[in-house]
Order: sequence, then C-alpha cells, then structure tokens
Amino acid sequence: MQVVHWLPRTELPFAAPSRLELLEVVVPMPAAAPVVAAVSSATPAPARVAEAPAPRTKIEVPRPSATPRAGSKPGVEEADAPAVVRPAPVPPPRFALQLLRAGACLLLVELPTGEPLQSRDPAYLLLKDMLRAARLPDSPQILGAPVRWPLLARGNLDQGPDAARDFVQGVVAVQLEQQPCACLWLVGLPAVKFAGEADAESYDRELQVEGLGTAWALPGLELLMEEPARKASVWQAMRRLMARWKNVDE
Repeated sequence: MQVVHWLPRTELPFAAPSRLELLEVVVPMPAAAPVVAAVSSATPAPARVAEAPAPRTKIEVPRPSATPRAGSKPGVEEADAPAVVRPAPVPPPRFALQLLRAGACLLLVELPTGEPLQSRDPAYLLLKDMLRAARLPDSPQILGAPVRWPLLARGNLDQGPDAARDFVQGVVAVQLEQQPCACLWLVGLPAVKFAGEADAESYDRELQVEGLGTAWALPGLELLMEEPARKASVWQAMRRLMARWKNVDE
C-alpha cells in the first residue's frame, strides 16, 4: 500500500509520544529549479560593504572686495569705464628778466637776448628814450642779477608756470618792501604774464596786481623795434599814467 507514516485520529492510550518531525508537512521540490536560486538559497548573501560617501565639492561664492586681487580680470564695469587720460607735463617756461629802478618807478624788463643790458644795446637805447619821454631818469639803477627761469637744469623741483609766477612776484615784492614805487612797469610778455598775471591783450593797459599794486603792461623792447607802429599806443598810454609818478619826489 506504500504507507510511509500512519497517524491515529485519536490519542491511543499507553501509546508512545509522537515525533514532531513526523508531523511537519513536506513540500515537494519543483522539478527544475534555477541554479542561481539554488545557490542563493544555499549560500547566504555576503554583507554589503558600506560605501564611504563621496566628498562634496565646496562651492565658494565670490564676495565683493574693495581691493581687486592681483591678476584678476576686470569686471564689466571696469572694462566699460573710460580710461583716465593724464595731461602731458607742461615744460617749464624760459625767460630772463631784469629789475631796474628809475625815479618813482620800478621796471621789470624782458632781456631780449637773455644777457644783461649793455649801454650800447639797441634795446637799452630804446628804453632810455622811453624813460626820457616819461620824464624819468634815463639811467636806471640795475637791481641785482637777472631773474632767470628755470632755476635748475635738472631735478624734481616744480618749475612750471605757477612756480615761475610765484618766484617772479616774490622777487618784485622784496624790492617793493625795501622801497615802494608809484608804478611798476612790466616790459615784455614774460614780465606781464608772470608778474602781472595777464597776457598780450593787456598791452598798454593799467593793471592792479595783488601784492604788487599798480602796474603798466608794455610790449617788449625787441617787439617795439620790430613793429615801430606799436610806439604810438605806448605813448598814448604813457600820457594817461604819467600823473602817477610825475609829481612824486624822487
């Protein structure tokens, strides 16, 4: 009958206890099981190795800085900003002036050749004629050495137009402190420009210079010799101003 196990329906008296393994229901195996499934059921799966988390990349947020880093590229605003154009350095002016005193007048005369006036120079002879026409002594007193500019041939000293103006006005102011004058003659463009703070448009006019008083702007002696027609306007201006020094005691 092929009976492997027999179990009674009721508990038999004085019977031996049943074995538990006989009571388990045996499940028949499938005919063909996959090899992978058999291996996976027979061999426990190895524990997975915990993988270390990948390091995070730190992202730096650029912050505005007052001072740009060296080698950094300029931003859009810097690229669009116009380039600062520095003015070209102004070369120092070049001139030579001579201070003279004739009666109640002080004269600041441009030296045409840059050298001191000589008694037989045509420019000096013209100046003597102008002094006689103005009723002033025709042998003016020479005051010190000529005022030359620039002062130095080399060096870092500021020798621009402003420095030249301050220097010339300072030299004239020293003479006025020692002996005041009724009128300051500014003969020649350098004298008019750096002592009277004016230009050639002020020729034959009366100027009021701060710290120096009343001044008279005249063309240079060499210019008067080259353009004799200018002497007429000089004479007319002299007649208007002559009252300033005519009655002053010498």
